[in-house]
Amino acid sequence: MIAVVSAVIAVLGAVGTAVLGYRLQAQAKSRERRDYMSRYRDALLWAAFDLQSRIFNILRGYQVDLRGRAGFTSAFLVAGTAQQALYVKRSTAFLFAEYLGWAEIFRRDLQFLDLGSNRANQRIMFTLNRISRALGDAHTSDAECFRIFRADQRAIGEVMIDPDSAPGERRCIGYATFCAQLTAEDAFSEWMQELLEHVELAAREPETARDRLTRIQHQLIDLIDLLDAGGRRFPSAERSRFAPTERVTRPT
Repeated sequence: MIAVVSAVIAVLGAVGTAVLGYRLQAQAKSRERRDYMSRYRDALLWAAFDLQSRIFNILRGYQVDLRGRAGFTSAFLVAGTAQQALYVKRSTAFLFAEYLGWAEIFRRDLQFLDLGSNRANQRIMFTLNRISRALGDAHTSDAECFRIFRADQRAIGEVMIDPDSAPGERRCIGYATFCAQLTAEDAFSEWMQELLEHVELAAREPETARDRLTRIQHQLIDLIDLLDAGGRRFPSAERSRFAPTERVTRPT
């Protein structure tokens, strides 16, 4: 009888240990997922904020041009020095490419992180999809400026991912590496060439870019609102949606 009781106690002890171990393992995995998600959210948030800020400056510059002063692209790309023009083209292309890189990372590793059933993450993925549609929309009155088809968006995002980073810890290349690869790697520069051409066209023929860029800037603000709902990174005052007041004409 004593032996039976001892055996039962041993079994119960083993079951309790297994259950406790499972719970501790689940808690550790949950913390790991939250850490990954926090890291990815912050990176995507910064990429979205930087891109919408540049788009806002471009769009606001168009209206500054109408008042007889030089806006962002007209001042630095059209009428600026060769170095300033190169900076505007490269840095703007980089901001688009960096955003697409983090969007691709987010899309790839969401499955790895097993967070797809989370409602907040579903809303983020829905907003990413809306931005992707706006970039690739060919059935609209918008011109081709900054129209990037979905497969090309993913390809640009793919080449922006640091090849030394692993699932769950992926990252994008930085601006210095981006500029170096533009001149050193033909395959890389080929994917970026269209973006560089879009920046040039948007500067010289702003009406071709205005509507699409306005839509994308608004949707990026929607994404920022989801990623930083509490306003800890960017207060509401820094989340201005561009509100066009006049139709844009070609700068003189």
